[in-house]
Amino acid sequence: MHGPAAPGLLLVALCAATGAYCLLRMRSTVEEQRRSAGGEALMGFGMAAMAVPPAVVAPPRWAWIAYLVVFGAAAVHALFAARARPHHLHHLVGAVAMIYMAATMAVSPGHHGHGGPSGLPLLTGVFLLYFAGYVLWSGARLVPAAAVAGGTHSANWGDRPELARVCRLSMAIGMLAMLLTV
Repeated sequence: MHGPAAPGLLLVALCAATGAYCLLRMRSTVEEQRRSAGGEALMGFGMAAMAVPPAVVAPPRWAWIAYLVVFGAAAVHALFAARARPHHLHHLVGAVAMIYMAATMAVSPGHHGHGGPSGLPLLTGVFLLYFAGYVLWSGARLVPAAAVAGGTHSANWGDRPELARVCRLSMAIGMLAMLLTV
């Protein structure tokens, strides 16, 4: 989450752009797009806020507690949503990963990005494996979707499933980058 300023700012830009696109997807005419877009927008903006390098703005300790509360609520929501729609389990894993990173920073903000590991290596490894697998899986799903689309884009751009997949893929890549610095 925090390291050299330039890569951190690029991660902030990626996550903020993803969050903005997810907000636009909330205007979709497809109900399932609207349902998942709000949680994904929260995740994108939350990741952008957490990725701001301390050289730019050092967050106060209470900010990490606020992240814990916000992503705790998101995890509870995703848990209940996953009961009816199992694909929301990914949102639950993402929210729990954000809780883990915020808790790690709340406990030891000085160690982060300065050479010393501040998270639990086993838990960090599990999250890294999950998100690396998700990146590979969603990337493989994206290639056939783009080939099938073949340049015909009659649907509203906010309703296009391949753009929603790109949104999720970019957030998973961002999550990998953030987890590598925990």
